[in-house]
Amino acid sequence: MKLDTPEGNFPPTRRTMAASLFFAGYATAAVSSCASPVTTPSDELVTEDVHINGAGGYSLPAYVARPSGRARHGAIIVVNEIFGIHDYIKDVCRRFARAGYVAIAPDYLDRAGDPAPMTDFAQIREIVATANHEQVMGDTSGAIDWLRAQRFTNGDIGITGFCWGGTVVWMAAAQLTHIKAGVAWYGRVVRPAAGSWGADENRQWPLDVAAEIAAPVLGLYAQNDNGIPLEGVERFRAALAAAGNPTHSDIIVYPGVQHGFHADYAWFRANGVA
Repeated sequence: MKLDTPEGNFPPTRRTMAASLFFAGYATAAVSSCASPVTTPSDELVTEDVHINGAGGYSLPAYVARPSGRARHGAIIVVNEIFGIHDYIKDVCRRFARAGYVAIAPDYLDRAGDPAPMTDFAQIREIVATANHEQVMGDTSGAIDWLRAQRFTNGDIGITGFCWGGTVVWMAAAQLTHIKAGVAWYGRVVRPAAGSWGADENRQWPLDVAAEIAAPVLGLYAQNDNGIPLEGVERFRAALAAAGNPTHSDIIVYPGVQHGFHADYAWFRANGVA
C-alpha cells in the first residue's frame, strides 16, 4: 500500500509538525494484518502522570512523554479512542517523544470511570457518553494551557486522535486557536443518524464547521469502515472544498482496510477490525 505524505499539502511553517504527526504515530498494523503490538522503550525519555486544569476546573489526569534534557520542543495532544488511556495510547505518546516532541494524553473520560479494563461495550459507551463536546473542548484547552506553561515546550502545538478522538481533532482545529496542525484517524465527521449512538447530543460536527477549520488537518479513513460510511466523508471533503479550504486540509481513504487500522493491540485484531 502506498502511503501518501502530507508534505506537499501543508504550508511550509507547519509541514514538519504535520509530517511527524503522520509518521511517528503510524503503527505496523496499518500495513500488516499479522502485526504485533508496538512497545516503545522509555529510556532517554521522561514519562510522567500529571494533572491539568480541565473543563469546569476539574483536575484532569494526563499521561506525558517527552525527551529528556533542557531543550524546548513542539508538543502533540494525543486524543484517545473510546477505550481511554491504555497502553496503546501511552505508547503513541512515547513514539512522539522519541521523535522529539512532548506528547500529552489527557484522560478525557476520567470523570466517569476507566474504560480501559472493560470488556462490556455498552458500559464503555455509557462512560464515553458523559464526555460531551463542550467538556472535551474545555479539557483540550486545559492541555494547551498546561503545555504552553512548561519550560520544555516551544509553543508549537499539534493534535492527533483516533476514532472518537479523530472527531475531536477536527473540532479542535476549528475552535482552538493555538492548534497548528492535526491528524484525524477515522473520526466521525457528520452527525450520526437519528437513534444512533452519539446522535442525541445537541452539538456541531466537523461537517458543520468546515468553513471554520483554522489549522491544516490530515484525515485518514478506511474504505471498509462500517461505522463511518464514505458517503459522509465525501460530503465533508466537498464542504472543505466549498469553503475554499484555506488550510489545505486533506483526506486520504485507504483501500481494503477497516476501522481502527492504526491500532496494533489485541482488541481490534480479535474483533476483526484492524
